[in-house]
Amino acid sequence: MTISINPNILREYDIRGIVGDTFTEEAVEQLGRAFGTRVVRAGGKSVAVGYDGRLSSPALAAAAVKGLTACGLQVFEVGRGPTPMLYYATYALNSDAGLMITGSHNPPDYNGMKLMLSGLSFFGADIQDLGRLIEAQDFENGEGESTQRPLLNGYVERILSDFKPGRDLKIAWDAGNGVAGEAMRMICDKLPGQHSLLFEDIDGTFPNHHPDPTVEKNLVDLKKCVADQACDLGIAFDGDGDRIGVVDSQGRVLWGDQLMVIWAKEILSRKPGSTIIADVKASQVLFDEIARMGGQPMMWKTGHSLIKSKMKELESPFAGEMSGHIFFKDGYYGFDDALYAAIRLISILTQTDETLDSMLDGMPKMINTPELRFDCPEDRKFAVAEEVKARLAGDTTLKVIDVDGVRVVTEDGWWLLRASNTQPVLVARCEAKDEAGLVRLKANLVEQLEASQIAAPDF
Repeated sequence: MTISINPNILREYDIRGIVGDTFTEEAVEQLGRAFGTRVVRAGGKSVAVGYDGRLSSPALAAAAVKGLTACGLQVFEVGRGPTPMLYYATYALNSDAGLMITGSHNPPDYNGMKLMLSGLSFFGADIQDLGRLIEAQDFENGEGESTQRPLLNGYVERILSDFKPGRDLKIAWDAGNGVAGEAMRMICDKLPGQHSLLFEDIDGTFPNHHPDPTVEKNLVDLKKCVADQACDLGIAFDGDGDRIGVVDSQGRVLWGDQLMVIWAKEILSRKPGSTIIADVKASQVLFDEIARMGGQPMMWKTGHSLIKSKMKELESPFAGEMSGHIFFKDGYYGFDDALYAAIRLISILTQTDETLDSMLDGMPKMINTPELRFDCPEDRKFAVAEEVKARLAGDTTLKVIDVDGVRVVTEDGWWLLRASNTQPVLVARCEAKDEAGLVRLKANLVEQLEASQIAAPDF
């Protein structure tokens, strides 16, 4: 009998589908068999498995364990916790691979998987290969076993071990009812200062707001808490705890690329000349500031798996994305962990009298759009960026960076157009030195979209 799964759930960086439809327990068991087969054929013997706070996650994790043990693997069930807790488990338990059941920040009816093998992200062609193995039922067989190895306490202790005490702070925290809530509470119980916690109860229906701190409307409650409690800052997490959002005492959002300036300054003070990586959506301010502070800035492709791989290749101590995925190899393991990033930010603030507000005020000012996402057919999205690149070839008034889509640099600033690797959408962003320049950049972007017969976003 031929068994197949919906190929649409096999994304570039992870696996995601609708629970009970494209992402069932049967499908997850098959994916467990396929991933377990890859682990065995890579010489691996053990896999750590964790799951997030979604209602469907415990049963789906059990299905994954069933598939993995059928390959003869030793499975360590580390329990419920953030995705970075699962990454940490692969190091703490010395496992050969990791499998996390998580829907990240998708709507409640979604769930998925994030995978690691031999210390590296498992993504791209490797994820597509799982579908091939399932189609062919080409699996390794064996009699593995599963043991319970809860790791939340150890994970929290590891994060806290890098905290640097100093002046006390007042901090508001918002877990958005995501799986980071329990760890967030445990961390705050051990930290000095005053802490106001919002929505720390894990609830897979996300009753208060969607757990995505990169969408500003999801930070309304956090901003209000910061104002009401006169906090120094507010910190928010996404649904599985691998992305961070931050606001200052005035409720102003510090986006991922702005936060990176603060972390990079501290790291470069100790490790001058280091290569620091940021994705193609990041502000030019970040790249300029890294260079000014004595670092080597590198622009790379968007995507947590791609960034992690590049970090390893270049031995970079620090990297990040505008979306709030932040990666510390300096003192940590090089994976994206929002709770750890929070501790590193707080530790910088405790060591100085300078406020987060003044750090933001001290950064060069640019005028930019948020990340703009708009529909584009799956079979057109990559082609559009190539068409734009071809049309702009030979224009000596422009500089075209094609690391990921096209980032077009002009005298006014830059605009970006790239295809999402996970959805049938195009992603755009513009940044200029002044309002008039931003208007011109937007017009350039719209002109190129219309030339490719794509409806421009409303911005």
